[in-house]
Amino acid sequence: MSKTTAKLLVQCLEAHGVEYVFGIPGAKVDSVFDALVDSSIKVILCRHEQNAAFMAASIGRQTGKPGVVLVTSGPGVGNLTTGLLTATTEGDALIALGGNVALDMKFKESHQNTDNAKLMECVTKSSVEVTAPGVVPEAIANAFRVATQPRAGAAFISLPQNVMLADPGTLAPCQAPPIHYGQAKPQTIGEAARLLSQATCPVLLLGEEASRPENHAAITALLEAHRLPVVITYQAAGVIPESQMDLFYGRVGLFQNQPGDQLLAKADVVVSVGFNPVEYDPEVWNVTESRKIIHIDYIPANVHRQYSPSCELLGDIADNLSLLTRETPKLSLQDHSALRADLFTIVDQAAEKEGADGRIHPLRFIHTFRQLMNEDTIVCCDIGSVYMWLARYLFSHHPRQLRFSNGQQTLGVALPWAIAAKLTNPEKKIISISGDGGFLFSAMELETAVRYRLPLVHIIWRDGSYDMVKEQQLMKYRRDTAVALGAIHVPSFAQGFGATGFEVTRPEDIIPTIEKAQAMDGPVLIDIPIDYSDNPALFESAHNPYLGN
Repeated sequence: MSKTTAKLLVQCLEAHGVEYVFGIPGAKVDSVFDALVDSSIKVILCRHEQNAAFMAASIGRQTGKPGVVLVTSGPGVGNLTTGLLTATTEGDALIALGGNVALDMKFKESHQNTDNAKLMECVTKSSVEVTAPGVVPEAIANAFRVATQPRAGAAFISLPQNVMLADPGTLAPCQAPPIHYGQAKPQTIGEAARLLSQATCPVLLLGEEASRPENHAAITALLEAHRLPVVITYQAAGVIPESQMDLFYGRVGLFQNQPGDQLLAKADVVVSVGFNPVEYDPEVWNVTESRKIIHIDYIPANVHRQYSPSCELLGDIADNLSLLTRETPKLSLQDHSALRADLFTIVDQAAEKEGADGRIHPLRFIHTFRQLMNEDTIVCCDIGSVYMWLARYLFSHHPRQLRFSNGQQTLGVALPWAIAAKLTNPEKKIISISGDGGFLFSAMELETAVRYRLPLVHIIWRDGSYDMVKEQQLMKYRRDTAVALGAIHVPSFAQGFGATGFEVTRPEDIIPTIEKAQAMDGPVLIDIPIDYSDNPALFESAHNPYLGN
């Protein structure tokens, strides 16, 4: 057919600047895949729909513009659930398109018939089904608008087969204007400045929205003017530049046992910037409900007893930060250098950490690995104990350079994220890191990386268990269960996919091996036996509601 709604749909994606579509084809959506052949959009064929969603979300996190995933009906759509849930929880813009049966089969028992829109409702910001060609342009425009509107997340559109094959007539793509936010009222800015100036121990808490470029610049200017002590969440990694690291008291999340947690405990006023409570439960860090909170965000706070702002600066974060910087008089701040010394003593002693039994200590790896990092490096980290070590001690000075799944703590994100990062940043060095548990959640995408000849490096911290789960079991029950894993030989695994694999057993071999891997044309796996014997201290918590203390 010369004119189909599927072709119109693809034109709408082109009009919104889409460069890549990740997915897996099928009969209910093959008209859209066929239309993509004649477009400027590159299709990345994946091995699992969940990983395709992770790749699309990676683009959303990196650029702020939605990545796009396209899958077929039934299980194709169902397999998106984890990827969409992760994106929506963690603020990553994503458009998901899923095929479905023809509308006249909607209420009949039919192959791969699913109520797509209802299925996706609880894991997205918006979930709709197009029922006529005429609604496709506006459905796409609104999906892009919803997905990018803070907090960003996933928007899903169900595509019935007969609608995609219909003639759309003279319909053309349409676009909504970009969303712009205003400034808080002057009296609200004044109230925030008053609270800040009267504080005896103010602390700046930076969350996920702090990593937007415009917000990063405004935060830097605020710190130049007022030199507030700063703690950040894992998703805000890299927001503090190297020139302001004397104000940095570490990253916080999960277990309340960091110098940054001690600083929050001393604070009487917490200025949160772009902070999503899912990043670090206020029920943990403000258990006494005693801290005044200045909430600076695009949207109002979801009020908890432990997160009930005294003042909200709503609207454009960068503009409101600039106004607060200007209105706040010079602050008299306490000296917290002892807390900061606690953090950096751990980091400074990392080079001396020796692993046991031929294994490498996490801090020794981090100390060595940091020597390879520069502004042209992107690191995608999976979930597990590897996430806890890197989130706390692998410092970065560039926003969105170091990427974690924090809100959902989703296993298997690292390799798919890295694939998308390399596609869209071919000039950068892309490194993903996982444990041996998380690696096999998405290891089938190694073939995808091989097929597209993507030179990226994936490092596996191998200990033979789901260690993060194990440590928490031991804390609660003094024993572990269902966490031991079988062994895989990483070089042989890599070879079977047409990739390259290395093993590293000595700290002095880490840098040469990674440099060798980065010089290769395709993907490389590096296996590192890791010594987690210090993990009990890592997981100790001054306040853990699950342990009843």
